[in-house]
Amino acid sequence: MKTFNLFAICLLIILIGSFAFYGCAKDGASIDESLEEIATPKQEKDIITGEVSKAKPMLEGMIKIAGIDNFEFNPSEIKTIRDDLFKEGYFSVFDILVGLDKSGEIEMEYYFDDELNTYVIGSINGTEGWWYAAYYDGGWTEKNVFRMDHYPYKDKMNISIMEASQEELESYYDVFRKEVARKNLNGGEIIIPEVIIRGPNIGDLIFENVKIEAHNLRNDMLKEGTATAIDAIMTLGDAGLIDYELFWNESIGSAEIVKSYWVNRINKDAASGRCGFVYEEGSMDFYGFNGNHIHIPSDIRIINSPEYLEYYWICI
Repeated sequence: MKTFNLFAICLLIILIGSFAFYGCAKDGASIDESLEEIATPKQEKDIITGEVSKAKPMLEGMIKIAGIDNFEFNPSEIKTIRDDLFKEGYFSVFDILVGLDKSGEIEMEYYFDDELNTYVIGSINGTEGWWYAAYYDGGWTEKNVFRMDHYPYKDKMNISIMEASQEELESYYDVFRKEVARKNLNGGEIIIPEVIIRGPNIGDLIFENVKIEAHNLRNDMLKEGTATAIDAIMTLGDAGLIDYELFWNESIGSAEIVKSYWVNRINKDAASGRCGFVYEEGSMDFYGFNGNHIHIPSDIRIINSPEYLEYYWICI
């Protein structure tokens, strides 16, 4: 346990994030094709260690809107506008702006775009073109291409709203639009074209057309049936393609607010010392730190229908 905690602390310093681990299939094989090739059952059982503790935001928060002001808010007064995603007491970054608009502290025009499956900001105090940067306790500012009304709020979170060009915003909206179209094409199912795992023992493996099942691991925060990145791991586990161990972390090192499941092991590849898996998902147009590799724990990173989902091994 000490070895795992050391790894988690080190990784948090460089990449606060959601660890996720993956399994094995022949390169380019779909889940169904891979299942036909499995002659023996899994050798180890899927393990979930630890229980969800109270994760509802309790502390007074602050949001910064560039060129306007810094605003403090009480989490208990923020209600989610995405009650299709969040349970009572939980909310997104976007919900904070809606709360400020309702209290009259800002004037925000916004609307829901079905083709994007997200709310879009028309203007704030008469100015158009807004995006955001956010990170959890112990993190730092990073570029993201992720729906603002999907980004779960946590205590001690840093949030900045800033102006963005229409060209930049449209590039993000195009990603969201393609995700929704892909999901609709698949009859409302989340089927990820490529799920990739790179590990020291399992090598570079590709799963094609992975149909994701929601496991409701975080049913304290998210509505039943809401799929997250960690569901990709659990789906492959259900199919008998991998075995894994999930571990609940209350806090890690200097980050007091973690409160999420991380993956400690996949098959024989387990976090050890300064090595382990990290993950990302989204469009190949924003691969890596160009917008997809953001540090939302995988058990609360809501997914729509990304172009790819990748887990890879790092040593720091």
